[in-house]
Amino acid sequence: MIFPDTGFHLNLSQHEAVIRIGCFLVLFTVIAIAEIVAPRRPLSVKKSLRWFGNLSVHLVNSILPRLLFPILPVGMAVLWAQKGWGLLNIDPLPEAAAIIVSVLALDLVIYAQHVLFHRVHFFWRLHRMHHTDLDLDLTSALRFHPLEIVISLLIKMAAVALLGPPALAVFIFEILLNGMAMFNHGNFRIPAQPDSFLRRIVVTPDMHRVHHSVLVQESNRNFGFNLSWWDRLFGTYQAQPSAGHEGMSIGLTGFLDVRYARFWKMILNPFEKG
Repeated sequence: MIFPDTGFHLNLSQHEAVIRIGCFLVLFTVIAIAEIVAPRRPLSVKKSLRWFGNLSVHLVNSILPRLLFPILPVGMAVLWAQKGWGLLNIDPLPEAAAIIVSVLALDLVIYAQHVLFHRVHFFWRLHRMHHTDLDLDLTSALRFHPLEIVISLLIKMAAVALLGPPALAVFIFEILLNGMAMFNHGNFRIPAQPDSFLRRIVVTPDMHRVHHSVLVQESNRNFGFNLSWWDRLFGTYQAQPSAGHEGMSIGLTGFLDVRYARFWKMILNPFEKG
């Protein structure tokens, strides 16, 4: 095993939810303030309506996995380390290298999953709810269908089972994924020069906004959530929307109506025509 101190692993697993909630609240507050101070685009839908729907879906998605699964990714990593299962437990790396390799591998899995959810019709029916948001802000990062969350969790757990990453690496990745999703969906302005520098490494709001264009050729670009490298490496990168960030339309053709911001319309979206 890479980490003999299973007590630390168990402690991390036990307190994971508390730490994640704390990080979420801090990041949510900071990004929400940034959106007020330096908004990137004017909102087209009443904020209270969108936030109520998006946050209601997020509440369901926060509770559902804990009801359905006896173990979650960090807990699985703890168990796999104890049993010596998974590639990184069979053939150990130094601690720092194992963490870096694991975070990179999990990020690549999430990129591939995102591409899959756009390419395969069944998965797209679930994922398209995320794209029916007519505005983009930090709550858009929380707007995923519960069935997509369940499938995504199964994919993530399969990756953890195969790789056998350190529990700390899985924990770091989960925090990064949640935080970066809110960051790159954020409706706040980053000046062009810092944005150009940042997107060499991470996905910035301007980079990800292209992915939410109503134009299919643009919504099938920029799939990354954390690192921008995967889009560049696999040829799915687009620097800017063709109409510019102020002129582009956000949303999904066939669902360009404010009623799709309502909770039940989001939940029923996969079963509607379109």
